[in-house]
Amino acid sequence: MRIPSCPQPGYKYAMKTPKRLQPLLEDGLIDEVVRQLMSGKEATVYIVRCGSEIRCAKVYKEINKRSFKKASQYQEGRKVRNSRRARAMEKGSKYGRNEQEQSWQTAEVDALYRLRNAGVRVPQPYGCVDGVLLMDLVTDEQGDVAPRLSDVTMPREIALEDHATLMRYVVLMLCAGIVHGDLSEFNVLVDDAGPVIIDLPQAVDAAGNNHAQKMLERDVNKITDYYAQFASELITSRYAKEIWSLYENGDLYPDTELTGKFETTEHSADVDTVLSEIKAAWEEEQARIARMNDDISA
Repeated sequence: MRIPSCPQPGYKYAMKTPKRLQPLLEDGLIDEVVRQLMSGKEATVYIVRCGSEIRCAKVYKEINKRSFKKASQYQEGRKVRNSRRARAMEKGSKYGRNEQEQSWQTAEVDALYRLRNAGVRVPQPYGCVDGVLLMDLVTDEQGDVAPRLSDVTMPREIALEDHATLMRYVVLMLCAGIVHGDLSEFNVLVDDAGPVIIDLPQAVDAAGNNHAQKMLERDVNKITDYYAQFASELITSRYAKEIWSLYENGDLYPDTELTGKFETTEHSADVDTVLSEIKAAWEEEQARIARMNDDISA
């Protein structure tokens, strides 16, 4: 693999090592910082050299510098084994905030390992050290950094194929107990083998988070809306509802074949009957209280 946009021999300047990456350089975890790749709402990513391998180092921003909104919604349901840490995080003490920050930073590497084991295409992780996640750099056939899905166009056939691949990944993720939580065309890379899902620090516990269904539906709908630009038949599909319904009913498996169809069964409520039952229950309770008062008076 060639080094993307590496300074040419004889180049006068080299990139200054960012402060957060200096300890990794000193410990031999990385050998060189090539350049900054991108800066987002929760992290800055650098291209680094580790021996003969080119990887990327994702440096998480400090909590007061992150612009990721409603982080508490994403962290709901995450398990903390150490009871002292859990109590401190609930109280919001300084120690608790530090532990919560560490939990946010390690969530992505944990999710990456789980999802790779589940068969989802995500970057290979190599560990998270002092708020820096080391992982594979996703590249194209020429060795250049793979583009985001938002930066590519495609024919209808490829759009349908890649959309089906991502729906399968969503199913595999859900079967592994994970909802991405921020999936869109900006968090998917496209290499020569197809889509690669990235950016998982906000990954949600599917069973333990009350917002999981809403987030999964948003993830699926965003991806589907993007591919619908190239394959218009996707506009009327209902993959989000279908996937969650199967999951909720215990019928979702890694090899489940999706149809993109979902029928909603609506039962009209008989409001008058419901109100009559409520009134009857209230009158019965009032009569019971009156009898008790009569007994006391007697």
